[in-house]
Amino acid sequence: MIDKKSKIFIAGHNGMVGSAILKYFKKKEFKNLLTIDRKKLDLRNQNNVNNYLKKIKPDAVILAAARVGGINANNEKRAEFIYDNLSIQNNVIHGSYINNVKNLIFLGSSCVYPKFSRIPIKETELLSNYLEKTNEPYAIAKIAGIKMCESYNLQYGVNYKCLMPCNSYGINDNYDPLYSHFFPALIKKIIDALRSKKDHIKIWGSGKPLRELIYADDIADACYFFLTKKTKHSLINIGSGKDNSINFYAKFIMNHLGVSLKIIHEKKKLEGTFRKVLNVNLAKKYGWSFKTSLEDGTSKTINDYLHKEILIKKKQV
Repeated sequence: MIDKKSKIFIAGHNGMVGSAILKYFKKKEFKNLLTIDRKKLDLRNQNNVNNYLKKIKPDAVILAAARVGGINANNEKRAEFIYDNLSIQNNVIHGSYINNVKNLIFLGSSCVYPKFSRIPIKETELLSNYLEKTNEPYAIAKIAGIKMCESYNLQYGVNYKCLMPCNSYGINDNYDPLYSHFFPALIKKIIDALRSKKDHIKIWGSGKPLRELIYADDIADACYFFLTKKTKHSLINIGSGKDNSINFYAKFIMNHLGVSLKIIHEKKKLEGTFRKVLNVNLAKKYGWSFKTSLEDGTSKTINDYLHKEILIKKKQV
């Protein structure tokens, strides 16, 4: 089993979820956390990944590295999303196996489930119907990763688990107006509107689609929990089990900031799956559940965004 002396390689440690995982495991006083920057190791290069894993000899791997983005990025960069994610997954998962790594956590996404899944979505809904077209390449790559871990468990007796989080948010999120997820996009739009003294914001689509959120630190907590636990299942949903509309989240952020702006809906824009809240009963049966409230997570996320904006302005000066 994994303990605080175990060598754990965290792939993707600079991203929002990866950085939360690294910080969490440091707080838990793990002594041998291994990371490497993208410039020094391209995870899409099979030979280099194999050599690196052979060199560091980790006891466990947490695969948080991926090409990710919101609905616009997924739809516009379809080739990059399927190629990059398949390459990263194949190299890290197979490289872990051939270098005798017995424990691995693979992080996926709720978009792996069909567009018309039964709600709330159980793990058994995987491959039961057609995917949402806008993020199909990303979803297919993640599904391949799930089946790869499952196959290696069955054939080689390793302990590779796949955690499927709902929409994540938190510190160190991506706020690019074209390629971010909906929640950081809303934060940026609202704060930008306040700064430019506008009385409104624009939201893609009707604002009616429902989304479930999980704070990045809770995903880190789940990685720790399931990395140190034996389970019969290799695929486990990670979420809050609660969803709200895009309009709700926009108003929630405004209320947090003490403002009220008009919402203009750009109804010709893509909306994606209408609802995809996860059934998290399996995770609860094993003893895990989310900890961070939407209020607390939103406060920390907004503070982090404002802090980054101040640093950017100082650099520009």
